Amino acid sequence: MRGAWMAALALVAMCLASVAPVAQAQQSPTQVIQQSVDSLMSELEGKKGYYAQHEGELAKLVDTNMAEVADFRYIGASVMGRYFRGATPEQRSKFVNVFRKTLIDTYARGLVTFDYQTLRVKENENAGRYDDQASVPMEVVSTNGKTYPVDFTLRQSDGQWKVINVIVNGINLGLTFRNQFDQSMRDNNRDIDAVIDNWAPEVGTDELEKGSDA
Repeated sequence: MRGAWMAALALVAMCLASVAPVAQAQQSPTQVIQQSVDSLMSELEGKKGYYAQHEGELAKLVDTNMAEVADFRYIGASVMGRYFRGATPEQRSKFVNVFRKTLIDTYARGLVTFDYQTLRVKENENAGRYDDQASVPMEVVSTNGKTYPVDFTLRQSDGQWKVINVIVNGINLGLTFRNQFDQSMRDNNRDIDAVIDNWAPEVGTDELEKGSDA
């Protein structure tokens, strides 16, 4: 089962890795996600063994276009939550960079270790909480036939749709990371520099497999 939930988690990287920014303005959120998945899976076809031995190159592939399709300042502010307002501009910028690097390192490794049968971007695109947001659902079907739902939240910024959150099997990763940041602040006596220096995304295997009804 580890491969199945890692497939879902790794879709974060898939959707961020291969979108052509110039074309985004003419695309719907669903089309953005579909193109992303198709493009990166084509790139990985027959090369998983190579990238497994050259993780640095895969991380570079993911990183190259990540800044263009993910609103990292928005994500970083959301993860920092109530502590964002009290952070200095330098601390905010540092956390965004650290958060980005940990995502790349974590999900790039997952891209060459998961197993799956089908990746399906569903057609029923939903409106987001706000007028400038949309939710795109996807399904990951594992080799044993079990289906894991994935929902991407995108936000329109400067005419482009950018990913700002992902829900994997009912687990809201943005909220999970925000809770992790809050707990780390408590554990480190509100020392925000210590929290940033020791940041590492933590999402339990069992938690993702079991999912959530929330």
